[in-house]
Amino acid sequence: MNEASRLRALRRAMSAQQIEALLITHLPDVRYLCGFTGSNAALGLTARKAVVFTDGRYTAQAHEETKAARVSIPEHPHTALGEACALLESSIPKKTRAFYDPAHTTVSALAAMRAALGPGRRRGFFGPLKQPLVSELRMVKDPDELDRVVAAAALGNHLFHAILPHVQPGIPEAEIAASLEFFARSMGAEAMSFETIVASGPRSALPHGRATSRKTPRNGFVTLDFGVILKGYCSDMTRTVCIGKAGRSERSAYDAVLEAQQAAVAAVRPGVTCGEVDEAARSVLRKAGLDEYFTHSTGHGVGLEIHEPPRIAREQKQELKPGMVVTIEPGVYMPGRFGIRIEDMVVVTEKGPKVLTPVTKALVEL
Repeated sequence: MNEASRLRALRRAMSAQQIEALLITHLPDVRYLCGFTGSNAALGLTARKAVVFTDGRYTAQAHEETKAARVSIPEHPHTALGEACALLESSIPKKTRAFYDPAHTTVSALAAMRAALGPGRRRGFFGPLKQPLVSELRMVKDPDELDRVVAAAALGNHLFHAILPHVQPGIPEAEIAASLEFFARSMGAEAMSFETIVASGPRSALPHGRATSRKTPRNGFVTLDFGVILKGYCSDMTRTVCIGKAGRSERSAYDAVLEAQQAAVAAVRPGVTCGEVDEAARSVLRKAGLDEYFTHSTGHGVGLEIHEPPRIAREQKQELKPGMVVTIEPGVYMPGRFGIRIEDMVVVTEKGPKVLTPVTKALVEL
């Protein structure tokens, strides 16, 4: 990955907003900008300096992984954040400010940042960004990132085929999830990108129904929502299958969700707003009389994190751009009865949507 070009792009964005110094503490942002993957890091950035501060556990790892930035290992293991603040304080003129991303900075972290400064600069030195900078850059994936996302999605496709024979009546949901995660690891996944969802029968009506000891029914839907991490990048897909034969109302609802999902995928193209994509799905379910059972947004960005901008939701004005990777995942959830969700990962291209999870979406009856 070309971390140097990312730092240049960020510095251009900083210059455009007259920002002389930026403190980056969100670990996925640190990784994106310089490659370091440790669990403790702060990146201090000015027009001329880029320094990653971490602790002694990561001395070898930081020097091996970090690109386009200098590595500093403070003497005391818990002072990385303070050292980064001191660097910024000493690197920019008096009466100027350093900035942080308020979306990823806790109250306690901000207090520690201010405490690390000299007495004359504790008030007003750090200011919140009015709009995020790094997440704006991360929304559009570069070719290397796209290769990693495509590979992670492809592994997910294989997992769906591998797990289907294990989805049988009377199998605990947790056992199905464990089998899926075992296959993921054995196929090369670094980890799951979130806690695997296996929700069966009436529990399929829970949008985030984590796998439990409940056994799958003799007849009913099973929602499988899972993703893997491969070379740092996440995948995400959902398929809802049926054990036994689906009844008329179940099949009708499934067909409506599928039509809504396909309509939203078709709407994905440069210049279209995220809100318009959401409405493409929602309008189909509204026409089918099911929109009241669609209780979440239509999708989200995917990359180094499983949930990242843009958000595919009502009234979102963000326009799609080539290189963005989003999920399209409408669903309907009828409490006490059943739920259905169908989710694909989609790349925005100049020519329109490119689906990365082309596993069958026709109703699978097991």
